[in-house]
Amino acid sequence: MNESISRWNKTEPFGVQVARGQVRGHRIVHVFGYNSDIDSGAEETVWSAGGLYPHITTPVQMYVSSTSANDTAAGTGLRTLRIDGITTGNAEVSETITLNGQTGVLTSNVYTSIQYMDGLTAGASEKNAGDIYVGTGTITAGVPATAFGQILAGQNQSLMGYYTVPAGYSGYLLAGSISSGTPSNGYVIGRLKVRNGTNLVKTAAIVTFADGRREYEFNYPVYIHEGSHVQATAETTKNDEKISCYLQLLLIKNE
Repeated sequence: MNESISRWNKTEPFGVQVARGQVRGHRIVHVFGYNSDIDSGAEETVWSAGGLYPHITTPVQMYVSSTSANDTAAGTGLRTLRIDGITTGNAEVSETITLNGQTGVLTSNVYTSIQYMDGLTAGASEKNAGDIYVGTGTITAGVPATAFGQILAGQNQSLMGYYTVPAGYSGYLLAGSISSGTPSNGYVIGRLKVRNGTNLVKTAAIVTFADGRREYEFNYPVYIHEGSHVQATAETTKNDEKISCYLQLLLIKNE
């Protein structure tokens, strides 16, 4: 990792300075994704809700709900959470939601996509009892017709291999990885995909492997334009595949 002089005139790794908020206009973003069940021949986003992440262009209010009645304001599970998302003009918005079990709680903001969900407070169990969703449409036993974000039971935060570079920033992909425990005689096709402002989805990178982990570090970072959506997807030749991914992005504020 390159070093530079810090604000206290000490030599420190540049990445540490960015993480500490010492470099004006720079932010680091860590994107972790997980999909526990990808079946043969079906390309899916590496995110916990499964399937390909839904893309919409008109921001809408969404509902937050849980599959467990224990995730509520006075329950033993998760009580409150924060949502970070993208709204009109690719601007960033966030809000805090108090859960109400399987009953949907309407968001104050409108969203086109969800960036991150983070548990804030919980009851005696110290974790979310059920799967928690942000989504639209009819809610059945806590599950919306269309999900835009999810926290798996017990995780307290979302696992979504999908990210939108917010308005006012340029994104630079520094590193990434994809891993799997592929069943016998199978393989995985992993893709890094970017959706730009024209709504064209392009494959920016592709890899095939049988098992284990593939890592990438870009000495010359991959540029991601503001408003573009970057995601990791996977396709397998065997059913019931578990895939995880990681993306590390540097955001630099446009001057």
